[in-house]
Amino acid sequence: MNIKDTPLLDKINSPKDLKDLSDQELKSLSDELRQETIQSVSKTGGHLGAGLGVVELTVALHNVFDTPNDKLIWDVGHQSYPHKILTGRRHSMSTLRQKNGLSGFAKRDESEFDVFGAGHSSTSVSSGLGISIARDLKGDDNNIICVLGDGAMSAGQAYEAMNNAGALKSNLIVILNDNDMSIAPPTGAMSAYLAKLISGEKYIGFRNFAKQIVEKLPKTIEKSAKKADEITRTISGEGTLFEAMGFYYIGPIDGHNLDHLLPVLRNIKNSNHGPVLIHVVTQKGKGYLPAEKSDEKYHGVSKFNIATGEQQKSSDVKKSYTNIFSEALIKEAHLDKDIVGISAAMPSGTGLDKFQKQFPERFFDVGIAEQHAVTFAAGLSTEGIKPFVAIYSTFLQRAYDQIIHDVAIQNLPVKFAIDRAGLVGADGPTHAGSFDIAFLSSLPNFVVMAASDEIELARMVKTSVSYNEGPISFRYPRGSGEGLKIPENYKTLEIGKGRIISEGTKVAIINLGTRLVEVKKASEKLNSLGLSTTIIDARFAKPLDESLIISAAKNHELLLTIEEGSFGGFGSSVLSLLSNASLLDDGLKIRNLVFPDKFISHASPEEMYIEAKLMSHDIVEKVLSVLKIKSSELKIVNPK
Repeated sequence: MNIKDTPLLDKINSPKDLKDLSDQELKSLSDELRQETIQSVSKTGGHLGAGLGVVELTVALHNVFDTPNDKLIWDVGHQSYPHKILTGRRHSMSTLRQKNGLSGFAKRDESEFDVFGAGHSSTSVSSGLGISIARDLKGDDNNIICVLGDGAMSAGQAYEAMNNAGALKSNLIVILNDNDMSIAPPTGAMSAYLAKLISGEKYIGFRNFAKQIVEKLPKTIEKSAKKADEITRTISGEGTLFEAMGFYYIGPIDGHNLDHLLPVLRNIKNSNHGPVLIHVVTQKGKGYLPAEKSDEKYHGVSKFNIATGEQQKSSDVKKSYTNIFSEALIKEAHLDKDIVGISAAMPSGTGLDKFQKQFPERFFDVGIAEQHAVTFAAGLSTEGIKPFVAIYSTFLQRAYDQIIHDVAIQNLPVKFAIDRAGLVGADGPTHAGSFDIAFLSSLPNFVVMAASDEIELARMVKTSVSYNEGPISFRYPRGSGEGLKIPENYKTLEIGKGRIISEGTKVAIINLGTRLVEVKKASEKLNSLGLSTTIIDARFAKPLDESLIISAAKNHELLLTIEEGSFGGFGSSVLSLLSNASLLDDGLKIRNLVFPDKFISHASPEEMYIEAKLMSHDIVEKVLSVLKIKSSELKIVNPK
């Protein structure tokens, strides 16, 4: 191969290598980087569309700024794959989102170029402002750049941070990556010209000087001068809102055109500008037709065929828990006109997109605004409406104050459908549903349920519809269950009542959630070893089925609880119950199997549960260990 034909990307080992490239070469590099991103994600799956939308922006930022001395912060991190490739991780992209491999998000302990980790949106400006103030306190002069998606602007934290940044006037650059609008070519050319003009040091300096002069003029003249300035500033875009928060607004400019991007970024670098917002317009999925045409722009994909765009389908033909929830809610909504569905920017992820198609006037997508979603639902419930707030467990954490203050204290009958409960796999600890059992069970007035299989989930949806004495929640995991067929007619559950799956005499295992499959496997093994085992499906973390639990404690030598959540949840409540009933004084052996006290890194769900020691063999080993029995000493009674 001729040396001239060597791909530019092969010469890039870190962002400093971009400094040696001409602007024309940066354009060629962008094309190569886009293809590399597509190739990588096609083999591993992941978040594709967001990364394709910021290829040119990523190249421009690393070319103009001196990362990692200049701090580049990606909001969420879905769009960070091109950034990873340019920052020395290209040859590790095959491990993306796999056990012991690269994270699907920016991660501080993965690279010095990952300044701030994030799996939840709308945090970049807050963290960036903190970093910029720390820089000021230390007397440094490096740049802080935050890339914020337009979707993240639906979350209140972004506005809180920007309002604070405007007041503090620290040098901070916010790139608003807007992929929800477009710029026609003539408008784009004029916008780029104006953006280049107003981002220049002379314009900024003159504008600041003029502002000081205007403030000393009589009020009538000052008002006219400010109006003229406002007209000049907004002719190229809607900068008024950001200006009102104290930001210097530049844009909108074409985020895929390096001839537009590079001059603006070079102008703004190292200028004493205060907080600046650069409005960049991009196209999610840019450069890959299947992604461009997709409704969700290939947000999250499995492995796929690059030529056709066809994604690899799961071999699991069973319905997912999300679909079970969706179908059950739709069924109930046909019978009850007061049922509404609420999503926080995740209609398809939560299955509420199907609800929306059938009941468009009863569906509300509030954007990335979980706090608002919960209080909005609380308001609806005061008027007799039955709101189902469907949010992933990890995102429900963002609305905890509203859950306490606006729902629990007022004892309002809001229904919480908690998807992605437990360990979710490739998205890792930022998306794991680890804490909802604990943080909801601690609240007065709450009913907290966990489905152990598909039928139980459908019954919990029905139970939530009929329960109007206060807030109620039910949780379920990502993926599918046992493939159980949902009967046509199923009944509601009695609040606070568990069920006995099988009865034994020596060991009682009280399960909460979908570890029931592993509990059944463990029970078979224990029974075969002569350790007669009872299985109880608790159903409720709150209120507890006290009589059932106390009975199990009195009639077995060992009681084991198991749940897909952190310490402080169901098992802790059972311990408290038995302690207060003085049963722990009688020599009862009791153990809680919960998630370990650490954040488990991304891997497949099964690998994560193996690390958490919540598989059937872990249950067996725990029983034998507590009872001080070696399996070799036991006679197999009923081998399977």
